[in-house]
Amino acid sequence: MNINFTAFKTPVGILKVTADGNEITEVGFAAREGCSADKLPSCLKDAKKQLLEYFDGKRKSFNLPLKFPAGTGAFRLKVWKEMGRVPYGKTVSYGELSAKAGNSKAARAAGGACNKNPFMIILPCHRIVGADGGLTGYAGGLNVKKYLLNMEK
Repeated sequence: MNINFTAFKTPVGILKVTADGNEITEVGFAAREGCSADKLPSCLKDAKKQLLEYFDGKRKSFNLPLKFPAGTGAFRLKVWKEMGRVPYGKTVSYGELSAKAGNSKAARAAGGACNKNPFMIILPCHRIVGADGGLTGYAGGLNVKKYLLNMEK
């Protein structure tokens, strides 16, 4: 394993992107800015660039090498992959997401998968809403979810 990270300021707080070798392993919030090495792998440089472009309104999708956590269940992986297909500026309900992942009766499980999303923003769990279109849970807080959805309008 060759773990590195970079953490940088965005409009929603400091994001930390972690990589193992040249694959992104996690995107989440951090307490402070910084990085783990003088020479970061290209995937971390690309991730930072693409995320900052997203916040500047210049990017609507991401093209990064993602390494999903080992031992992740098949349904959760399907949910994450379907979440990545929700277009910029659109939302789907947890029920719609679970149906796209192959189980229309697993809305709660889809919500659990969203809660455990290791790639915040890159896999846009902020685009998943309640059945009535209302904003429901988000690891970064509902204020961040609302900000991201408004930014994408």
